[in-house]
Amino acid sequence: MKRGGSWESGGSESGAETRLEYFGWVYHLGTNSIGREFCHLRFLYIRGKYVMMYKRDPHENPGIKPIRRGVVGNTFMVEELGRRKFNDGDLYVLRFYNRLDEEKKGEIACATAGETRKWMEAFDQAKQQAEYELSQSSTRNRLSMEDEIDLEGRRPRVRRYAHGLKKLIRIGHGPETLVRRSSNLGRHHRPSEFMEGDAADVVEAHEWRCVRTVNGVRLFEDVSDHKPHSKTVLVKAVGAVDASPDTVFEVVLNLDRLRRYEWDALTGDLELVDSISGHSDVVYGSYDPRYLSRWQSKRDFIFSRQWYRGQDGTYTILQCPAIHKKRPTKSGYRRIKINPSSWEIRNLRGLAGSNGDRCLVTHMLEIDSGGWFKWKRDKCAKFERSIAYSLLNQVSGLKAYISANPALTCESSTTLVDTKASDVSGLISEFEDAEVAEEFYDAIAAADSSSSSDDDEEDGDAELDNKNQRVKLKNVSWAIASLALKAKKAMDCNNELDQHVDPVTINPSDFCGSLHKGKSDGDSNCWTSPSGAGFKIRGKTYLKDSAKVAGGDPLLKLIAVDWFKLESSRSKVALHPKCVVQTEAAKKLPFILVVNLQVPAKPNYSLVMYYAADRPVNKNSLLGKFIDGGDAFRDSRFKLIPSIVQGYWMVKRAVGTKACLLGKAVTCHYLRQDNFLEIDVDIGSSSVARSIIGLVLGYVTSLVVDLAVLIEGREENELPEYILGTVRLNRVRLDTAAPLES
Repeated sequence: MKRGGSWESGGSESGAETRLEYFGWVYHLGTNSIGREFCHLRFLYIRGKYVMMYKRDPHENPGIKPIRRGVVGNTFMVEELGRRKFNDGDLYVLRFYNRLDEEKKGEIACATAGETRKWMEAFDQAKQQAEYELSQSSTRNRLSMEDEIDLEGRRPRVRRYAHGLKKLIRIGHGPETLVRRSSNLGRHHRPSEFMEGDAADVVEAHEWRCVRTVNGVRLFEDVSDHKPHSKTVLVKAVGAVDASPDTVFEVVLNLDRLRRYEWDALTGDLELVDSISGHSDVVYGSYDPRYLSRWQSKRDFIFSRQWYRGQDGTYTILQCPAIHKKRPTKSGYRRIKINPSSWEIRNLRGLAGSNGDRCLVTHMLEIDSGGWFKWKRDKCAKFERSIAYSLLNQVSGLKAYISANPALTCESSTTLVDTKASDVSGLISEFEDAEVAEEFYDAIAAADSSSSSDDDEEDGDAELDNKNQRVKLKNVSWAIASLALKAKKAMDCNNELDQHVDPVTINPSDFCGSLHKGKSDGDSNCWTSPSGAGFKIRGKTYLKDSAKVAGGDPLLKLIAVDWFKLESSRSKVALHPKCVVQTEAAKKLPFILVVNLQVPAKPNYSLVMYYAADRPVNKNSLLGKFIDGGDAFRDSRFKLIPSIVQGYWMVKRAVGTKACLLGKAVTCHYLRQDNFLEIDVDIGSSSVARSIIGLVLGYVTSLVVDLAVLIEGREENELPEYILGTVRLNRVRLDTAAPLES
């Protein structure tokens, strides 16, 4: 048995020689036949695209049969639902569902957000296996959903692995370690996905200047656009912490008073007021200002917290002042508004020859400019007794606390098991050879209404309140490449369009959407089409050095934008008779890409962008494969890069600056017809995306937002990447959205 280390993934699209198999203990959540909710301990085994669930560890109980089994198909989706309270502890919940039918679903739970992420990676590997097999099928048409469930098709990658190298990754050690105490913290390893780079995928508008270094933590101020008479200034504390982002995230989010007393001098006394969702809550806190200055009454405050994890493994926590009816003003306390702030916890790649986890912790907040500038100039001691300075020092406290508690980080989070240790292979092989297998979301959801004894019975080892031990789920980590950003523009990708055909003339006046085109940057409630220079995309040598380059001009021309309001979200807007695509001018164009961003609200909104090509698309190009390919390929490649050019800094932190594979974050539907491809992006299908878009809508009239869409390049002949299209939305007003008739 070997512990630790980083391992290369087998690769998802070209078919690797190494097979990864995952197994470990999780909680199976559901409702039994009499409507009673259960939370049972189960052993999960993932091999290729096949998933099996046991009541006991099959390695220790040879011959045991699975109680649930299924396959992960190309319509399989995994969503993080965030935290959910079970008895006296919190678990992090994963939901499985079919993106074509969300009624087919199931749930499992783990102890921490980091452990949940590792299981998501395991299921992502299983889905990539299914997509690879589907891409290798020799049938003319892609398998339908029924074909996918029928396992009589080919299994080229599975068979190739039959005599190849196999790596078994144990997630956790056993059921005795799985039940979690709410006050305990997880032990994690670095993210196991190939990270695209630590820098943002857009050119940052902030200009940060380091003004002090305190206890190994750098203090910065934003000097990009500071007005002389401004009452506030944006500052941040940045420090490297010798722990994984998962561990630091758990420490910052934990409300346990005794633990917070060890690193948090200001907000140590916190208690939960209301749990809004799995990704947000409201907390109440108090402090005695005698620790900061003399002769002051006690203070209390309320703030909301909202958190999420990006696709690159970075955690973001937003904290804003709030009010709540459960916590009115308290006698003897002075109610204050704590500074709006945000945490960003990002993985750092280890230096050559170094071992262990490391992350970069950034705590950003908006503070009064008077005290800050006086302290910066004279190092005024009064500012060092302020709330703002105490908040900035939280990074120092966090760094020292984790350094003084090696138990938080010392345990390895990867266990590589010798291939001889697995006795489950034979059982899985029988499963692979079966004529029919259920999709995994069907198999796991079967327990919801089953009256069998498999899940309805009370398992003594599975009840949340029968053990006083914490969950320990572990997973594999793979090698992470370093980033080298280079200030050069991406090459033009001329082979995407047929250069042998004369281009057609695209006259913008021939197309009219409900949102008008702006004439200058000062216009509001309009759109423009910026260049791609503000975005960073994968360069020609990305596979070797992770270098990114500045984007060039978009391949497609933005011809119109629609801003609709609807009673319920709507797909296939291109088929509407009043849609731009249905005009005579649009029908003469070689190709139109329609991107429909479905915004959940009351009422619902749709932002529809129309990108046109002036030449036919080369069918052998990456764009041609994307247009006429399957949904699984489209989901894995369609990428969006957001950038808040102007607006409230908290909204900028919420939206982020990293590229997002939309098909992995939310549900996307595709319509290929005539001379267009429509992509319907259901933002409401993700609870995290819903909460972020809710924050954006609150400030939308003061925001300038840039978006870039592109197809992710993964092979050498697909690089450098190119930008399909861009759009700039200038201070859009909700009340100007045009109704879309049925």
